[in-house]
Amino acid sequence: MNEQEAVWIDEARAGNKRSFSCLVEAYQRPVYNLTYRMLGSPEEAEDAAQEVFLRAYSRLEQYDPSHKFSTWLFSIANHHCIDRLRKRRKTFVSIDDNPVLQNLQNEAPEPEENILDAEQASELQHLLTQLEPEYRTPLVLRYWEEYSYEEIAEAMELTVSAVKSRLFRARKQMAELYATQSEPVPPLSRTPSPKETRQQKQDSAMSSSPFLRTAFAM
Repeated sequence: MNEQEAVWIDEARAGNKRSFSCLVEAYQRPVYNLTYRMLGSPEEAEDAAQEVFLRAYSRLEQYDPSHKFSTWLFSIANHHCIDRLRKRRKTFVSIDDNPVLQNLQNEAPEPEENILDAEQASELQHLLTQLEPEYRTPLVLRYWEEYSYEEIAEAMELTVSAVKSRLFRARKQMAELYATQSEPVPPLSRTPSPKETRQQKQDSAMSSSPFLRTAFAM
């Protein structure tokens, strides 16, 4: 937390609405990005982001300055988005033209590695729609917001081991879904068994996507 942010927080907790407005301006984009990726609709994401800041303002006295303000804010956003998704019966996310999808990385993120092309980004977008919110949230925080395991654990009120477990399951699910939805492999000299066909698709998925290859390797 920088010094200016700390001043804004102290003043906002003392009732200074202008200082809280400064916090809103500083975090409105990352909060909106999270709600959009979780909810899929720009209009709903905007409404959700506004609600997140209203809740944050009403709970400022509960904020512990020893923790990052952004983590506390994302925790509120996470809970609110999951509440909205649970009310839908059908969960989905649609991330249109999001360049971040082209840079989804493995567990040792390196900007120059594992760059996904547009087709792979579109496939990942489709796969994200099939994940439960409990798996979607850690993926968004880890790969879009580049949060550490500890920060994700704090935001989601989980243990670090639980975060790692959810990330593993999410990557595994996405890799398996990718394999089952890939185009069939060319016919062999004999008809492959269902198990062989499934393995061939998984091999193809891994060879075409570093992200999925990492998921299967773990």
